[in-house]
Amino acid sequence: MTTTDQAGRPDEQREGAPRRRRRRPGRRTTRAAAAVAASALAVPFGLVGVGAAAAATVRPHLVDHRGAGGYGGGYAGYAGYAPYGGWYSDPDASPYAGPYGAGSSGPSAARSTGSQTTRVATAAESRGLVEITSTLDFGEGEAAGTGLVLGSGGLVVTNHHVIADSTHLVATVVSTGKTYRVRVLGYDERSDVALVRLRGASGLTTVSTSTAAVHRDDAVVAVGDAGGDGGSLTASVGTVTALRRSITVSDDEGGSARLRREIEVAADVIAGDSGGALYDAAGDVVGMNVAASAGGADVSGFAIPISRVQRVVSRVLAGDDSGTVTLGYPGFLGVELGSGSTTPTVAALIPGGAAAAAGLAVGDAITAVAGTPTPTVAALQRAVAAHRSGESVELTWTDTGGSSHTATGTLRRGPIG
Repeated sequence: MTTTDQAGRPDEQREGAPRRRRRRPGRRTTRAAAAVAASALAVPFGLVGVGAAAAATVRPHLVDHRGAGGYGGGYAGYAGYAPYGGWYSDPDASPYAGPYGAGSSGPSAARSTGSQTTRVATAAESRGLVEITSTLDFGEGEAAGTGLVLGSGGLVVTNHHVIADSTHLVATVVSTGKTYRVRVLGYDERSDVALVRLRGASGLTTVSTSTAAVHRDDAVVAVGDAGGDGGSLTASVGTVTALRRSITVSDDEGGSARLRREIEVAADVIAGDSGGALYDAAGDVVGMNVAASAGGADVSGFAIPISRVQRVVSRVLAGDDSGTVTLGYPGFLGVELGSGSTTPTVAALIPGGAAAAAGLAVGDAITAVAGTPTPTVAALQRAVAAHRSGESVELTWTDTGGSSHTATGTLRRGPIG
């Protein structure tokens, strides 16, 4: 049985995935109203073709899930953590109490929050940084974040949650204004680190990094595309307040997990700063921005130590996909599945997908992938997750008349998990 959402659309699943809500459309940067939350820092843009009222409460029906025909795992591996609806909360304080509230100011002018100051980043602070724009779920939405250039040939590192759910990525080099298409090389969901390459890039200025020990009270500057407005970066001046800080991440679906051993800073870090640089007093990158508190007079930012970022980068470049590292793109079957059945029954086909190319039609039940039986949606998820994009797989299905068919389709690139 198919239900409908508040916009009147069929409430279907993309290849068996659960629905998740997106943040309200708009390029506005928002700040949580409660006293103790800390939000992830990717900025959601408008949702294509979805009215504001519906999008405020209902996530579009193009959804994702680990192994669900190519849609990858939960955001950053945090049990369905979404950077648009999730938040980091202080485990020593009361729970986050509500949704984001009033908009904050943009990066075009300096502002003060308590004892913290934010200003336009200098040219030196902007060198080696890029602004990343993610197209989500084949055009259902967009998000923005920041990245650090590690290699002159276009090697860039950012947060996993900046690229999660993306089906197309572009990056603009801040110092030159030149824009490149982006290819994902790999990512570690648990560490919230992703490595990408700017296609056709050469001669890029890289950031200078330092793995020297960071200490409490060290002066730092957090730099990123605050607000996701593009054009210039924002610098938030502050100090290190804690080391090896562990925080709890939760989402609006009830999931939660821990993000461990982060650098905590007193700096006015906001959405859009994800993947940006945490500079020390010498101008070296000592961390990568990942989260910030919200709702208080003084903001606490959190950054992943650069040594941990570099470890993930080394594993991806070495082709090591053991543990929590994933390489490249997931395979994508290209179907939506009806939500009222435990069997994987096609509710819609994505043009150009493997299923459409193989000849499946709406109402068909997928019974096997590459010879592996798929009697349930979960079995289909596992079967497709065993293959990567570009692989040709044999599909078997039963049509609405009860006849069985077998054909081959090539898995396309699915959204990043």
